[in-house]
Amino acid sequence: MSTTPRPESAITSEASQAAWRQVRDYLNRSRFELTQTAMAGRPAHEFAPGGRVLARKHWIPETPVPLEQVRLRWQEQTPPAPIDGSGAELDATRARRTDGTPYTFYADAVRNLAKPRLFENRGCYRLLEVAEDAAEPTLTFGRGHYFDVINVCEAAAHEYAAAALAASGQPVTDPGATPFRAVIDDPTDLDRRPVMTAVSTLAIRYDRRTGSAEFVLHWRDPAKVASGGGLFQVMPVGMFQASHDAPWNEANDFDLWRAIARELSEELLGSSEDYGSDTAPIAYDAWPFNQALSAARVAGTLRVYWLGLGMDPLTFVTDMLTVAVFDAELFDATFARIVSTNDEGHRVQLEDGTGQAVGIPFTADQIERLTSREPMQPAGAALLQLAWQHRKVILDGAVGTLGA
Repeated sequence: MSTTPRPESAITSEASQAAWRQVRDYLNRSRFELTQTAMAGRPAHEFAPGGRVLARKHWIPETPVPLEQVRLRWQEQTPPAPIDGSGAELDATRARRTDGTPYTFYADAVRNLAKPRLFENRGCYRLLEVAEDAAEPTLTFGRGHYFDVINVCEAAAHEYAAAALAASGQPVTDPGATPFRAVIDDPTDLDRRPVMTAVSTLAIRYDRRTGSAEFVLHWRDPAKVASGGGLFQVMPVGMFQASHDAPWNEANDFDLWRAIARELSEELLGSSEDYGSDTAPIAYDAWPFNQALSAARVAGTLRVYWLGLGMDPLTFVTDMLTVAVFDAELFDATFARIVSTNDEGHRVQLEDGTGQAVGIPFTADQIERLTSREPMQPAGAALLQLAWQHRKVILDGAVGTLGA
């Protein structure tokens, strides 16, 4: 048996990787609790109404805006961001490779030490500006990548989790314990870091005859996703990005409704994410699923609204908040084969005695339960609160049995 001492770098690498995994596991087990303590450390004026997500005042409209009135602008030259997750502020939480060198970016450590099932650095639309004085919501985007989310947002959450562990789970109040978050400072400053956005859609089935409604709820599996694992969330949710990195998709897919339609098909029906757009852009007008839903929007049996956007106080992940209200007949016909599980987790159902419920009753008690007592992703909680606040508008003015 050899008695040759092992190089110090190898010992340091093993120890740093073990410590990194411990924090990563703690983060995934405790996202809800960590989010609560992160929220408690920020002043109330930084939050959108309801106190779940960080937002500037003009990011949340006073009333829901029909999706077709949201304006998207494209900026060809995307400026570099001063904060990209490679700075020395994260040195204390960086894992080391087997050769002793630290991982520069958090995504590289995740790939090698804790890779989830879905982990691909695809192109995304990067949010550059939200117009403050525009008559209609107006958002400017440029080019970015999904790993920008991991390198900044998940790294910031990891740093906070490490500080919380050191503080035995108590609120982290010393900025010196989280230097990376201190450098980010105001997470709603879109110039300081690359901000990729998800599109979170609350899908509601509304029965005009009875006045009742239910919504689709998701549980995100931490073994499958890199962010938001172990939490409940509305569905569908997906990054705002082209269907494939082939250049012809960038302009063709730069549309909120097209992004929502793809996610509805993928998450609720289990459809493939392969649209053949690696060889040609998607012909949305010829896609039967999109044709049917677009016609329903014109007919008014499907109503889609923009409720704003906000940021997770733990991760600083940004979500655009939308709601899609389907008349019951349309929902039942469209999602007759709705799936129970998908690539990111499983659909949550309540037993209603009939076996016909597709989700959760859209009622005051369920909204209160999910937004106050259950481990709900902040964007989903904010979306549920806003949708309930504006239920008369989004449900086409009908009250029925809602509020019971």
